[in-house]
Parts: sequence; structure tokens; C-alpha cells
Amino acid sequence: MPDVPPHAPHKINLKDYQKPSFDVVTVDLDIKLFEAYAQVDSTLQMVRQTAGDLVLFGEDLELLAISMNGDQLAIGDYQQEAGKLTIVNAPDQVTLEIQVRICPQTNTALEGFYMAGSGDDTMFVTQCEPEGFRKITFYPDRPDVLAIFTTRLEADKRYPTLLANGNLVEAGEVADEPSRHYAIWHDPTNKPSYLFACVVADLDVLTDVYTTSEGREVALELYAKSADIDKCDVGMQALKDAMEWDEVNYGRAYDLDRYMIVAVSQFNMGAMENKGLNIFNTACVLSSPETTTDARSFSVKAIIAHEYFHNWTGNRITCRDWFQLCLKEGFTVYRDQSFSADQQSSAVQRIDDVATLRAHQFSEDAGPLAHPVRPESFVEINNFYTTTVYEKGAEIVRMIANTLGPVDFRKGTDEYFRRYDGQAVTVEDFLSALSITDDKIEEFIDWYRQPGTPVVSGHQDYDDAAQTLTITLSQQTRHVSGFEAPKPLPIPVATALFDKDSGDIVAERMLLLDEATQTFVFEGVASDPVVSLLRDFSAPVQLNYDYQDEDLAFLLKHETNGFNRWQVTQMLVNRILLQGQGTKSSPDIYLQALAQTLPVLAADDAMLAARLLDIPSAQELASAIHKDYDPELIKAQREGLYQQVAEALQDQWAALYKQLPMQSYDDSADARGTRALRNVVLDMALTANVKGAVEWAQQQYDNASCMTERFGALKAMVNHQVANASEYLTDFYTRFQANDLVIDLWFSVQASADNVSTEVIQALLEHEDFDWNTPNRVRSVISAFSSQPTVLWTQEGLDIYTSVIKKLDDANPVLASRLLQVLARWNTLAEPRRQMAHDKLVDLQKHAASKHVLESLDSVLKAENG
Repeated sequence: MPDVPPHAPHKINLKDYQKPSFDVVTVDLDIKLFEAYAQVDSTLQMVRQTAGDLVLFGEDLELLAISMNGDQLAIGDYQQEAGKLTIVNAPDQVTLEIQVRICPQTNTALEGFYMAGSGDDTMFVTQCEPEGFRKITFYPDRPDVLAIFTTRLEADKRYPTLLANGNLVEAGEVADEPSRHYAIWHDPTNKPSYLFACVVADLDVLTDVYTTSEGREVALELYAKSADIDKCDVGMQALKDAMEWDEVNYGRAYDLDRYMIVAVSQFNMGAMENKGLNIFNTACVLSSPETTTDARSFSVKAIIAHEYFHNWTGNRITCRDWFQLCLKEGFTVYRDQSFSADQQSSAVQRIDDVATLRAHQFSEDAGPLAHPVRPESFVEINNFYTTTVYEKGAEIVRMIANTLGPVDFRKGTDEYFRRYDGQAVTVEDFLSALSITDDKIEEFIDWYRQPGTPVVSGHQDYDDAAQTLTITLSQQTRHVSGFEAPKPLPIPVATALFDKDSGDIVAERMLLLDEATQTFVFEGVASDPVVSLLRDFSAPVQLNYDYQDEDLAFLLKHETNGFNRWQVTQMLVNRILLQGQGTKSSPDIYLQALAQTLPVLAADDAMLAARLLDIPSAQELASAIHKDYDPELIKAQREGLYQQVAEALQDQWAALYKQLPMQSYDDSADARGTRALRNVVLDMALTANVKGAVEWAQQQYDNASCMTERFGALKAMVNHQVANASEYLTDFYTRFQANDLVIDLWFSVQASADNVSTEVIQALLEHEDFDWNTPNRVRSVISAFSSQPTVLWTQEGLDIYTSVIKKLDDANPVLASRLLQVLARWNTLAEPRRQMAHDKLVDLQKHAASKHVLESLDSVLKAENG
């Protein structure tokens, strides 16, 4: 591994946690926005907790004045260095008054207080999680410092929208300055600084009202620029649905008089749960049938719910430190997944969740970026907003919920809210509350401490004379360098036994595998059954059970759990595609089972039928290959199997497509399923060269009732290089040129095309509508491009990709670092790609400036010796 650069930043360790020496009781902020800068005056009432200096954090701040208990401090009265301001020998009770100047107009990092948009669309917003508040004023900016905030905003009247956390106290015109106005907001709940938010803009608002189960009337307000306010209805309904769902399922009612959401075009994250004032990426809140696909629209609902659920799991109860990020995110992701499962097919929701986990988190666990759900150290906490923390964190909560059952899980969560409301807590606190009915729950702590994806292997033995079935299961987890040897984890394995003759379930049980190897005995089993394991994906593990192909085909036909029908198809597909990785399977059994199952399922559950035709992504397949990964070979195998499926079922595509006619738009689960299956069938028909399929695509595009139909047809035409696909691309661009989110789709469909070239990527980056300051637009090209590894892992592809990271490193290091992590599995490549990728990463390390990118590079390059 190359030497760590001398400018490598300092590592922070969980074991070094100490309470802050001072707590903050109240914060009074006065933020005055001017043409070229903003002035922030803060008054902090502070009380000593422990011995030590008074330490405030601050970055990119010009300190104008500071006083303590009414006395102005001279330069010698404090120390200011390395992002800290330290006051030695402060008294036990302190009133600090601080005045700073900041420049949101030039803040391209999109952290702290920054300007988004330009011209008439200019707005000023905040992003303070995890450590952005220190870019607004000097403050003990850590999640275990909770205070009551009062915020005064002042700006020119051309920005009529002035919003902050909590309830509006006062608003009016600034005395002697008729061109300026102000608003004062008070948040009565204690909160950490990362939940602070304010907005200065000119926005329209969609309003509604919700009355909570406790009788509180809550004003609901969704803010967006005027051209987008007609795309806010979906988000508003989702908010009301989430509020009701949380009351019914967790007994949690909202606690303020107002709940606000603001749509922002330039935003690094999907959304932010700031107390009472959520800041949302436009892609995660705006939705209409004409401009938003079903997948994105459903995602809007899920993200709205996620941020609302944070009001209790993240805001009312927050993290003691950033190592506990999974505490709020894992639990809240589990809650939003459960909400989403109630809004559509629960099987399809589970498929979506697990597909994301396998494609991204399993890959993370398999490479140099593997880390525990609760990391033990970090240089830059932004680098740990990962699928491991979020999605694997959610899977741990799901395992606990499955182990306890719904009644005891609800008792545990009620206890969690009762004990810790208004506090900053740890994962151990969470498990302690959940364990009130079963103390074995505390053993799940090892899931938070141990990196890697367990592999569960097993076989079965049937004793005909005793009529018993014995299932033997074992677990093994890869040892990740730098961590202790892995230990056995508690793994719930949902199990069902199917009678081979009738196809009926003869026994069901939740097995708990918590040793290296265990046996489980089922008695009174009349004949040797087919065993279905890990039903509904009861644990985030890889399953390596001694199945015959015929067993999997049987389960595809007879499983009553929709998720497991998908899971067994994925197992069959992986056996076919990963022949060189110890698997050996013919596609014939898979194709026969699919041909028999698809027509029946299409009539019953079109959405699930569409998912049965999934082929694992290139990224997921690559995560199973630990040496000599050849992207060209994997692509050829994927495309070959897809072609086989399309041709084996080619007689069905015309009939199926005809059974799925386009109708007027409907947002029901059945209608979404019909559209999803139609798009899959269209692509299959084009792959199989079915007569008339090109005309189907053109007619679907021309007559589409919604974006799902139109974009599905466009994507199919682009991927299959239909003769006039470029004309449809031009039409799509012309139709939607004024809608940024739709133009993101226009960029992405080209960047992710099966036949994409580096020349196309470069042209997109140079297009007049490409905007380096808008993360959505950057991701629409670069993230889409990374989905095509045969082009990414070339000299020209890596040149483009790393040049983008270099460009973003100074302007937006958070985005740069997240894009860089896509390259983490470079060391599994076959030569000469491996050496080529290594050289590009070493060159990137020489030019890297931000601690975000440096930490990611350090982790990625450790794979050299892995």
C-alpha cells in the first residue's frame, strides 16, 4: 500500500468519546442576509457539565466579536486554531455572545448555510448534518449537546419566505429599512445543532391540516418554486399517510403546531429531517404522473415518510455521537420500509429492499470499504452515510422485530420512547429497551460491531422411519483486516417445509442460528419435504444451502411467500451466471419453471411477475467475485441469459403485452404493477426480435399517459439501438427542457445505455445543460455511467471518472468522496485492468485535498494488500 500522505487528517475513535465540558441551555440566533455575505449573531447560555476547557467548533467563519458574561474577549483570552475556538478557565455558567461573517453565496460544498440556484430561482438554505452548523457560527457542534433554539432571520423583501425550526413567533418589516423584513421562530424542543434549519427564498406553498390522535391541529406546508407547486400533492398526501401510520403502529403523534417541507434543487442528500422544517432534494419530493416515473413517485412517498418518522427516531431521541448514526437511520429505514410495504405489495417492497442491499451493501461488505454498522473510527463522518449504516442497520432492527414478534417488539419500542425521549443515546440503550421481554436481544450488539456478510450454509437429512427432518446450518463471516476475528451471530432463519406432492406447507418455524454450527429437528414430517429457508429475507446473509435445481424450481411454483419466489429465481440465475465461482447449473430448469409460472402470476400480481424476470446487476454479480473479475465476461453472461429468457418465452410476449393495455393514469398498486410488467415485456420482446415490438415501443412513447410508460419506451429504444431512437431522445428533451428532474432522466438514459461509450459520457459532461453545482445532474451522468463496468474499467473511462472526482474535490468533497467509493473493488479486477485502476487511484491520491476524499482513498487503496 502506498504511504499515507503527510497531510492525512486526524482519525476520531469511538473509544475516545468523552462528554462535552459544557452543555448549552438556550441558543438565540440572529442571521442577517446581505448581498455578498451574511452576519450571524449568536447568544449561548451554557452550563458546565465536566472539568475542561470550553470548546467551540467553527469552519470558514470570520470572527468579528466575542464576549463572555458581558465582557469583550481579546485575542489572548481564547485560542482559535484547526477549526476550534477554545476558552480556558471559563466559569461554570457562561453567556457567550459571538458575531461572525459567512459567505453563503460562494459556498459550493452545500454544507452549512449556502446559496442554491441562480437568478429568480435563488434561495438560501442550510444543511447541518452531520457537522454543518459549525460553518454558520462557533458552537459545540456535536449531537449530544441539545438546546432550545430561537432564530431571527432578516433579508431583503425579494425573499419573502423566511423559515426556521419550530413555531413562528413574530414577523414584520425592519425598522428604518423598508426594503428588508424579518421573522422570528422558536423551537420549544431540545435539539442538537445538526437539526437546525433555515430557508430564505421566494417560494409558493401548498397547505393542508392534520389533526393528531392527541387532538393537536398541525398546519402542513410544502414549499417549492412556483413552477413546481403543482407537483407537491403526492408529497402532501404521503405526509398525512405517514403521520397516521406512525400513530397507529408506534403510538407516536407529532408535537409541534407546524410541519414544513422545502424543495431544493441543489442538495447533496435525499432529504434532511430538521425538526419541523425538512429540507428535501427536489427529486425526493416533487412528483406528477407526467414528469415522474412510478418508481420515483413511490420513492417520494417513502422518503417523505422516512423524514417524518425521524421526528421520534432521530429528533426526539437522537445519537450520543456520530458513531451511533445507525441508531437513528437503521430504525427509521426499517420504519419507512414497513410503511411502504403497507402501501403496495409487501413482497415487492421486500424485493426492492433486498435487491438494494445485495447490489450495494453486500458489495461494500465484500471489499475494502467494509465496516461495522456502528463504525469504530472515522476521519470524515460524511463517508459513513453508507448502505451498511442505513440498509444493514435496518435489517438488524428487522431481525430483532422478527425474533420478538409484533406484540413484544411494540412493548420494546414503547419502552425506548418512554426512557429516552429528549436524550442523546447509544445502540446499547436501544437494545436495552427492546430486551425488556427477552434479554437475548442484547446479543444482537455483535451485529453492530462486526463487519462482513455472514454466509449460512446447510443441508438436510430425512429419517423416514422416525418421520423427522434434521436441518444442519452453519455460519461463517469473512475476517476483515483491522478487526477481531468474527464470532457467531444470532441469525433468525424463517423456515417452511413444503410437501413435494401437494405443494402445501406442512411446518413453519423461525430458527435461531447463534452458534457456528447447529442442528434443528422437525418431528412428525410424513415425507421428505422441500425446505424453504430465509423466508422474507429474515436475516442479511448469503444462503448456500444444498438445494438441487429441481428444489428451487419447485419453490418458484409453490412458494406462498412472494419474496421467496423471487429469491429462488435469483438463486437459480446466480448458479447459471457464476459458473466459474463454484456453481454449475443449466438454464433449462429455470427457463421451464419461469415459462410455467409467469403467465399465471402476471394475471394475479403483475408487479411481482415483473420482478421474477430480474437478472442480478453487474455490481451484485461482481461482489461475488474476489479475484480476476472480468467485466466483459460478466456482461456477456448476463446478456446471454437475458437473451435466452427472451427467446424461450418469445411466444408469450405478444399475448402478455396485449393483456397489459395502456389506460388512463391510476396510482393504485395494480396499475403500477401493470405498467412495470408492460415495460419489462416490451424490453424482452425487443431482445427476442418479436415482430412488431419496435412499433409497440414507438406507440407506447407517443400515446403514453404517464412518465413510466414514456420513459420505459424511450429506455428500451435507446438500449436496443432502435433506428430512430435519437429522434425520440430529441423529442423527449424538447418536451421537458424546462423540467430539471426530467432532463436528469434524459442524461441518465444515455449515460447508462448498454452501448454507451466514453465519447457519449464526455459529450454529456460538456452539454450546455450539465451543471457541476447540482448533485442531481452530476449523478444523472456519473452514477449512471458507473453502472456500465465494461466502459468504466477502461483507461478512458477511469480518466473521465477520476477527473470528475478531482474537479469536485474542492467544490463539493462530500459528493466527490461518495462517487469515489464506486471504485473500491478495483483489486478484484483481472489484469491489466487491475494495475491500470491502481495507477489511477494512486495518481488521484497525489492530487486529493479534502479529508473526505483522502479517507476514502486510504480505505480503497488498502485493498492492494487485501
